[in-house]
Amino acid sequence: MTGRTPPFAGFEWMIAWRYLRARRAEGGVSVMTLISFIGITLAVFALIATLSVRAGFRAEFVDTILGANAHVTIYNAVHVTETGTATRVIEDYADMAARVAAVPGVTRVAPLIKGQVMASANGGAAGVEVFGIEKENLLTIPRIVDPEDSLGDIMRFEDGIAIGSGVARELGVVTGDMVRLISPEGARTAFGTSPRVSAFEVVYIFTAGRYDIDRTRVYMPFEEAQIYFNRDGVADELEVMVANPERIDAMYSALLRAGGERALLWTWRDSSGAFLRALDVEDNVMFVILSILVLIAAMNIISGLIMLVKNKGRDIGILRTMGLTEGAVMRVFFICGAAVGVAGTVFGVILGCLFAIYIDQVFSFVNYMAGGGVWDPSIRGIYNLPALLRAEDVAKAVGLSLGLSFVVTILPARRAARMNPVEALRYE
Repeated sequence: MTGRTPPFAGFEWMIAWRYLRARRAEGGVSVMTLISFIGITLAVFALIATLSVRAGFRAEFVDTILGANAHVTIYNAVHVTETGTATRVIEDYADMAARVAAVPGVTRVAPLIKGQVMASANGGAAGVEVFGIEKENLLTIPRIVDPEDSLGDIMRFEDGIAIGSGVARELGVVTGDMVRLISPEGARTAFGTSPRVSAFEVVYIFTAGRYDIDRTRVYMPFEEAQIYFNRDGVADELEVMVANPERIDAMYSALLRAGGERALLWTWRDSSGAFLRALDVEDNVMFVILSILVLIAAMNIISGLIMLVKNKGRDIGILRTMGLTEGAVMRVFFICGAAVGVAGTVFGVILGCLFAIYIDQVFSFVNYMAGGGVWDPSIRGIYNLPALLRAEDVAKAVGLSLGLSFVVTILPARRAARMNPVEALRYE
């Protein structure tokens, strides 16, 4: 072997493969190889599984926000009327809605009446938030018209009210039952304002997929809400939907001008931005922590290679005296370490992808083994643990694992290449 050989020649792969299959009697290198392989596999699996769950949770959370809530809410600043009453209602809501609808990127504008009341039925009571909305506008809300689960007929909305499944469960009602709504701001009399109590038929029950929505929301026909909340001829606010909610900041000025001089805006980022920023910070922290886990797993490759170099000192000396170059020896041991990293990464990717794909079955099994109650929607907001498998997350895990595996392999491989053949064979 006096001639120059190409990098990663066939004999280098053959020698590396024989070393990876070393018998236990030769020093237990195979056991160290197996430990390194399992460590890399589990680390990559944990990284992909965590990134997938975090991405799925964020996507589901944002989808429930955008699918059942206004992307932008337009309301008026408080002003004092001629009678000395402070109010923020919108008198010209139809004209304002037409101006806002003309803004490029706006897909829908709906006048709303909003109020918090007490709902009562079957001896139970629950605090709810009533949204007075027109039927045609209600039919454009994705999470309401096409919910995860529903009961009744939304086309009969004008005949009664639509309530969330959490409200229905709290009150013990189904479609066709009557629910009494009690508002403290009721009829005005000579003796003051008396509470207003009205009964409505439940015509539709929806599960929007967000606990706080299903637990508190009630939809009422717009004109009925105007009467019930003493909002004759006015609206409380405008609910605006846009084509690209992620770029809502770019539309802020145009929407504010369309709303008029007294208009104020409240976007979906204002209501949930702090939570989403917390999720982003948590994602970055989790990635750093799991990257350290991958690094620790990759360090096992160093231990295995150092033991391999020590046990193969005689072989290295013989190969060097036969003419094998330092570069060839280094590549042999680099292949040994890199092969473990590649194999562990491949199996880790497979396990991580399977976990993300079959997350529902895995979660059901864990919930069954724990006796139920593992996931509390009242705390986490959504009803199940989602997972979103993204190519960029898999690529980050693969790149990190392979990069660390290749880097940590270089040191023991160089040590093997620089071994003096005379010293290696002195005691043989």
